[in-house]
Amino acid sequence: MYKTANTAEITAEQSAYAKRTAALAFKIYGKTPKACVVTFGCQQNVSDSERLKGMLTESGYIMTEDMTDAQFIIFNTCAVREHAEDRVYGNIGTTKALKKANPDIIVAVCGCMAQRQSVAEKIKRSYPYVDMVFGTQVQYRLPEFLYKRLSGAGRIFDLTLDNGEIPENVPIKRDGTFKGWLPIMYGCDNFCTYCIVPYVRGRERSRDPEQILAEAREMISAGYKDITLLGQNVNSYGKGTDYGVNFAELLRRINALDGDFRIRFMTSHPKDCTKELIDTIRDCEKVSRHLHLPFQSGSDRILKLMNRHYDREKYLSLINYAKEQIEDVSLTSDIIVGFPGETYEDFKETLSLVKEVEFSSLFTFIYSPREGTPAAAMDDPVSREEKGKWFSELLKVQEEIAEKNISKFIGKTYKVLCDSKGSEDGFMSGHTSGTAAIEFKGGEDLLGKFVNVKVNSYDRVLLGTAEKII
Repeated sequence: MYKTANTAEITAEQSAYAKRTAALAFKIYGKTPKACVVTFGCQQNVSDSERLKGMLTESGYIMTEDMTDAQFIIFNTCAVREHAEDRVYGNIGTTKALKKANPDIIVAVCGCMAQRQSVAEKIKRSYPYVDMVFGTQVQYRLPEFLYKRLSGAGRIFDLTLDNGEIPENVPIKRDGTFKGWLPIMYGCDNFCTYCIVPYVRGRERSRDPEQILAEAREMISAGYKDITLLGQNVNSYGKGTDYGVNFAELLRRINALDGDFRIRFMTSHPKDCTKELIDTIRDCEKVSRHLHLPFQSGSDRILKLMNRHYDREKYLSLINYAKEQIEDVSLTSDIIVGFPGETYEDFKETLSLVKEVEFSSLFTFIYSPREGTPAAAMDDPVSREEKGKWFSELLKVQEEIAEKNISKFIGKTYKVLCDSKGSEDGFMSGHTSGTAAIEFKGGEDLLGKFVNVKVNSYDRVLLGTAEKII
C-alpha cells in the first residue's frame, strides 16, 4: 500500500529550491524571467500544468504564452495517440533556433510521453538542446531540477515511476476563474490492452479525502462554480487505502460543502460503476446530472480482447438504472472503431448499442496503436480506409440521435452556468447540469454566474431566454 507523502518535508524542500531558483535566475537573466508552459492532452494534463505554473511562479518566473519571450519552456505531453506525439516533436523542434539565439534558455519535456523510455532516449539522442526530461510522478521536483540546471548541472533525465507517495500542497496557479480541475487520484490498474496510461501514469493512487476537501473549499472560496474531479478511473477512488471513503462517499462529502457550485467528474470505468454511485448522483443536488461511461465497443468478443472486465449486458443494466433514477440524465461515452480483430459484425453491435442508449454525445476514435501495449501486437487485418467508413457510419447515426434529442429541451427551464460568449453579438452561452450548451441574450457581466434559462428554439444551437440570475 502506498501512502500520502510527508507533505511538510517535501513542501519545505521544494520551496527552498524555489527561493534559490528565483534568486539565481534573476542573477543570470538580469530581470524577472518568464516561463511558457505548453500543454498537450487531457484534463489531467491541464491540471498538472496548473501545478507546474504554481511551482514556476514560486520560483520567481512570470507566465507567458509566447515561447519567443520565455527563458524557460516546458512541454507537458500526452502519449495516448501517435498524432499527439508527432505534434510534441514538432513543437520541440521549434525551440532549436530559440536555443541557438540564446543558449541560456532552458527547454524541458515532461508528462506522459516523457515517461516512456523510448521517447526519453530519442530526445537524448536527437534533441540535444532539450535540457531536462522528467516523468509524471516527479513533477513536484521541478524547482529542484530547475535550480540544478541553472547551477550548471548537465542534462536531467528522471523517469522514476515508483507508484509510491503522493506529494500534497504543491503550489497551483489555476488557468480559470470559475471553472476548475480537482484531481482526486492518479494512475490506473485496469490495463486495457489498447491503453498506455498505466505504463506512463503508474498504478492507482488515491489522494487523502481531507486534502481533497480542503482544496475544494479553497476553490469554492475563490469563486469557483464548476469543479471537475479528475482521475484515470474515479470510480476506483479509495481502493487500496484505509481512508474508508469510496467515490460515492467522496461526492457526498463535497456536495455537503457550503456554497453554490456544481460538481462534475471524469472518467468512469463501467466495471467499477455501481448503483450506489448512480443513487449519489440522484441524491446530491450539486452533482451534475451527467454520467460519462465509456463502453468502447458493443461486442462482448471485442470487450474481452480489450480487457474491459464487463459485458454488454452489465453496461446496459447500469445505463438503464441511471435513466430510471436520474431525471434528465445526460449520457456520454467513448468508442474505439476498428480495434484489432474487429469485424463489421462486431461494429454493428456497437451501432445497435448506440441506437438503444441514445447518448447525448460521443467521443469517437479510430484505433491508434500504442507501442508497448498488448493490442499493438495483435493482428489487425482491416484497412484504415475500411475503418474510416465504419467511423463515418457511426457519426451519421449519432448525428441523427442528437437531432432527435433536441426536442426534449424545448419549453423547459434549466439552471445554466454562463461560461462564454455566444456565437453572435449580444448572446452569452452556458451549460446545463448535464452537457447541453444554451445561448441567450446577455452581457459579459453574466460570466461565472448561474442563470435560469428557458429554452425556446433550436437553430444550430439551443436558444433560450434568461429568466433569473441566481
